[in-house]
Amino acid sequence: MDPLVSIITPTLNIVEQEHADEFNLLVTLLEMQTYPNIEHLVIDGSSTDETIDLLKDYKNKGYINFFTEKDTGKYHALNKGIMRAKGKYIAFLSCDDFYHDITAIADAVNAMENEKADFLFSPAYCRHPEGYTYLFMPAMYNAFQVIPCARQGMIFKRSMLEEERYFDEKFKIMSDMDLIIRLLMKRRKGIFFETNFTTYKLSEKTYQNDEQCINETRLIFHKNYRTLAPLNDETLEAMVFYSEFPPELLNKLADFFSPDDRDLFFERCEQMHQLRIQQYGG
Repeated sequence: MDPLVSIITPTLNIVEQEHADEFNLLVTLLEMQTYPNIEHLVIDGSSTDETIDLLKDYKNKGYINFFTEKDTGKYHALNKGIMRAKGKYIAFLSCDDFYHDITAIADAVNAMENEKADFLFSPAYCRHPEGYTYLFMPAMYNAFQVIPCARQGMIFKRSMLEEERYFDEKFKIMSDMDLIIRLLMKRRKGIFFETNFTTYKLSEKTYQNDEQCINETRLIFHKNYRTLAPLNDETLEAMVFYSEFPPELLNKLADFFSPDDRDLFFERCEQMHQLRIQQYGG
């Protein structure tokens, strides 16, 4: 029997925010997936508009199951979804994201089963709030410096997320980055899936809160790397803004990749460092 896949979608006042049509597209395209064993869980944050009526309609038609109660933010909602999910595999789509390839789940699950993978990552189309779309190609060799791929283009083994204690909810914007770093440092098996099957919208909260993103990144670096090398404020500042990591730390992080990939790891890290210098003028 095909393993169950749980798709988790957080919602809050999507009618008021004019996301109802986008949510309909998400649900419709999920229904068109060729994979036969999918559950779609909607975790609502206690909406006060007509969202609950909308969700009830979808539930009555057999498209979704939903739960509504107050939460402390997106990652709290996602964690509650993981706890309620029954699938062997879990993916996360917001109300304005969708899978544009109807064979996506079937192909991705087949790849994960064949490789006995803990997680899968893939390219994804990102719709920017300013109205343009670009392809976000994964850059896993840079995962210790920046967010290397889109969460919406990933699929996770549920048991692994439970073992790794879910998303860290104290990070309100950058918890994806923290999770991926933790997975790599625990040597969880990730596989690259070259097919682009996801279109997602960049969160305006992320786009408009650069200072919070920077502060959370600094905390994530300190949380995950403090036992590997000395990290003072000056060092963390260079890491956050310029992707300039101390050689001692880079050498230890390289050990989380295979020996054959060490040179490529250092090369990609230096490339990112140079790109950030150009960006911030350091």
